[in-house]
Amino acid sequence: MAKRRPARTAAVLLLMALLGTACQRHTVYNHYEHTPLSGWERNDTLTFNTGELQEGTYKQEVGVRISGDYPFTKLTLIVEQTALVSRDHRTDTLTCTLFDQQGNAKGRGVSHYQSLFHLNTLHLQQGERLQVAIRHDMKREILPGIADIGMKLTSTARP
Repeated sequence: MAKRRPARTAAVLLLMALLGTACQRHTVYNHYEHTPLSGWERNDTLTFNTGELQEGTYKQEVGVRISGDYPFTKLTLIVEQTALVSRDHRTDTLTCTLFDQQGNAKGRGVSHYQSLFHLNTLHLQQGERLQVAIRHDMKREILPGIADIGMKLTSTARP
């Protein structure tokens, strides 16, 4: 009977892990575009195109990867997106806080820091595709220290 207890405990832990992951969101699109570390120019628009998506609700996030050379605590982005089938168009301004008041990076990493920022929640129809264009809206024309900008779509539906 003592030998059965570890096996039973392992089975219960495995079942709990499977149930915990069954309700997680599913990433359907996650892509990053590189920018020159020496400087991302204001008119350099980064474009992201999803494939056809299933009908559902999606959490949309913008990812930012920076180096220690980034000179500001925040980054303001203009995000324009068009749903290609329905022709819906929207423009959002996203302010990303990258460093706290003490100058510590808020993202994860050692020499480069990665952060995700919630943009919005979308409900899309069957077969919809998104085209997303992102550019910075900072006072400096050329912005150093930005390594990558990305977009992530996560389905909020449960399998």
